[in-house]
Amino acid sequence: MSEQDEFDVVVIGAGAVGENVADYAVRGGLTAALVEAELVGGECSYWACMPSKALLRTSHAVAAARRLPGVHAEFDPAAVLTRRDEIASHWHDDSQVRWAEGAGTAVVRGRGRLSGVRAVTVTADDGTERVLRARHAVAVCTGSVPLTPPIPGLDQVRLWHSREATSAHEVPARLGVLGGGVVGAELAQAWASLGSRVTMLVREPRPLFPLEPIAGELVADGLRASGIDLRVGTGLDAVKPSGADGNAIELHFGSEVVEVDELLVAAGRRPLTTGIGLAELGVAEDRALAVDDSGQVLGVVGGWLYAAGDVTGRAPLTHQGKYAARIAGAAIAARARGIDVVPTPWGEYAATADHHAVPQVVFTDPEVAAVGRTEAQATAEGLAVRTVDLDISVAGSYVHAVNYTGKARLVVDTDRDVLVGVTFVGPDVAEMLHAATIAVVGEVPLTRLWHAVPAYPTINEVWLRLLDAYRSQS
Repeated sequence: MSEQDEFDVVVIGAGAVGENVADYAVRGGLTAALVEAELVGGECSYWACMPSKALLRTSHAVAAARRLPGVHAEFDPAAVLTRRDEIASHWHDDSQVRWAEGAGTAVVRGRGRLSGVRAVTVTADDGTERVLRARHAVAVCTGSVPLTPPIPGLDQVRLWHSREATSAHEVPARLGVLGGGVVGAELAQAWASLGSRVTMLVREPRPLFPLEPIAGELVADGLRASGIDLRVGTGLDAVKPSGADGNAIELHFGSEVVEVDELLVAAGRRPLTTGIGLAELGVAEDRALAVDDSGQVLGVVGGWLYAAGDVTGRAPLTHQGKYAARIAGAAIAARARGIDVVPTPWGEYAATADHHAVPQVVFTDPEVAAVGRTEAQATAEGLAVRTVDLDISVAGSYVHAVNYTGKARLVVDTDRDVLVGVTFVGPDVAEMLHAATIAVVGEVPLTRLWHAVPAYPTINEVWLRLLDAYRSQS
């Protein structure tokens, strides 16, 4: 075996999560290799977070400008697509490879598969194979892939999943969207803003159903205000090719038929655990990889296998995956130095925030910014909670926009008098989220939080109103 085929750590998957595992292992004094079959930088850089937000940003900025008197703003959809291409680096990963190699990580092109204890076989595009061996650990950071529901005819038509929807270079005249989660809501609004006539089918009573009801209710209003034909409580019964050339698609739901030019299926994602050699290790391939808080995969003898990000099913968000990856990389390096790593809650080697303090922003108009538990989740966990709900109606919001419409909710654990969940819905609330995250993670007592005085006049003034309302209820 050549020296270049042996590393301290081998990471399968060079997206944002894999990059962070490797980076933190190298910072801890180890050598690392990143194995990637597609583009270094992964889903978020080229087909998810970055291009989707690029598609949304211009229309949101224009909408914000229009909320001020005397402003008449327009934009060119073609310029939005051009900027999206730039933000996605035109689907070239040269800069990401340079970063990885500059950070001391080797990049190995090909499809990685676990092929033994601390062994990864990499198959290149030309079919040649190379076996990489890890002295200390292998980390699986393969992410997730979209789900396609078993709807009659769906396999007979051309589909968009999130990749196609974030990388398309033509604006479809008519777009169907199946699913009311984050991907469906964001991309329905993005393409509507670019000129598509969008029909959106949501099986649940409202979009963003797992979040607090105020989120789905106000986002539903925002989607309809964007011109989207939003149908809630409505599933897709069947699809079939349509049009003279068969390039259009008929959507059948209930007694209605709607013809579209493209159909975005945004029905969720599943961890990518198949085809990577887990079965050879006796690990189930039909489910997420169960890990402890340091990232070690449970049930693997020797503790050499790690995983982070969507493949674990824990908090499937890019920022949480990177958080778990940093902890896993540091834990691998510490154990390699002989340190007895115990993933103590909120310690250096424990991704504790995954359980109860996950922040999330939905970049629709209005935005949703949430962290921690919803009221329903907290109640289901047996916590004694009280909620505080208020409209965001403060001097800061009045200055921010004419007829500013937004809502806020606090979920308070009354036994400990701390916040366990916060949700804001409204224009530009994303920048308010980190304060809420700190309050939830730090379990700041409300008596102390009262002394965190919000600057005037900002939308953050709603914090004062929320705490005042809670005190008046006590």
